[in-house]
Amino acid sequence: MLIDFFYTLRAAKLPVSVKEFLTLLEALQADVVGPRTEDACSLDDFYYLARATLVKDEKHYDKFDRAFAAYFKGVELLTDFTKEIPQDWLRKLLERELSPEEKAAIEKMGWDELMETLKKRLEEQKERHEGGNKWIGTGGTSPFGHGGYNPQGIRIGGKGGNKSAVKVWDQRAYRDYDDTQELGTRNIKVALRRLRKFAREGHELELDLPDTIRATAANAGYLDLKMIPERHNNVKVLLLMDVGGTMDEHIARVEELFSAVKSEFKHLEFYYFHNCVYDFLWKNNRRRFAEKFPTWDIIRKYNKDYKLIFVGDATMSPYEILQPGGSVEYNNEEAGAEWLQRLTHAFPKFAWINPEPQGVWEYRQSIAIIRQLMGNRMYPLTLKGLEEAMRLLSK
Repeated sequence: MLIDFFYTLRAAKLPVSVKEFLTLLEALQADVVGPRTEDACSLDDFYYLARATLVKDEKHYDKFDRAFAAYFKGVELLTDFTKEIPQDWLRKLLERELSPEEKAAIEKMGWDELMETLKKRLEEQKERHEGGNKWIGTGGTSPFGHGGYNPQGIRIGGKGGNKSAVKVWDQRAYRDYDDTQELGTRNIKVALRRLRKFAREGHELELDLPDTIRATAANAGYLDLKMIPERHNNVKVLLLMDVGGTMDEHIARVEELFSAVKSEFKHLEFYYFHNCVYDFLWKNNRRRFAEKFPTWDIIRKYNKDYKLIFVGDATMSPYEILQPGGSVEYNNEEAGAEWLQRLTHAFPKFAWINPEPQGVWEYRQSIAIIRQLMGNRMYPLTLKGLEEAMRLLSK
């Protein structure tokens, strides 16, 4: 039985090895998931055990969940939920009201019958249907579609209403660990943890178990507790964030990134700039002209062991980067490119995080210029992009 499960995972493009699969089998034989009932552990117990032994990276959790459901519940692979259904089939044109008697007369299908019937409908249906009781459509009593009524069906598209669907074929909600997806604060933290260098600092709050054992043994068996300071991430980060203008489209995601960075790095310094870095930065956007921090002072203040991270869409006029006086706000004496080169020279470990979709980068001249100034160290604000940036900064 589990051999087919292994091949299902491989078919889902999960990097599962034979050795890991054998580890799973050994764990089952050793009753790792707890007492057995009728010679079988619960499906939930097996799920967590299988995920722990077979999945090496959190970014693969979503693929594993889909493959697991496909194998043990026969949903995704049976009905091919990656297949596109024509939007016209799902266009709702009418509202249908059923009496309680009519609703009671509609029969439920069992799970297996429901899945098998949907598979047949996908093979047979060639056009849009509405208001019926058989085909995939809207406004009817068919178990497949939306906008109608069925006591137990599969909602395909549209919004839920009766809350009785046993399966929802719609945009997936659990996609955070996919490399290409936009991020939430928790998943940004996962990516940022690739940039870690631990040191023990502060008060002695943690038990040093090896030293406690040694000291207790040397003390003729009398307990001798030894404490050590907690471990903290000792990486130092200098974060420079673009704000205003075209960055307004990315406020939510940059706020999530900023929140995650503040919680992950104890040694964090941050400043703002607009479009490109010039001769001054600021910390308070409302007082940016009253409380300026000269860029030269920042370069002198922080050591080269700080990791420099720019966050910005790099979307502006090329003149703002290349020409003195190119700033849209004031007459800067030196070009932004000069300041970017000074910063990257002062802080050799640097990267640029761009919230703009990577597909548009090649069509923006200013992005191409910034990428060149950064030595191609520009990464998208995705899980994969952040992981690659943190991996570069940790070298």
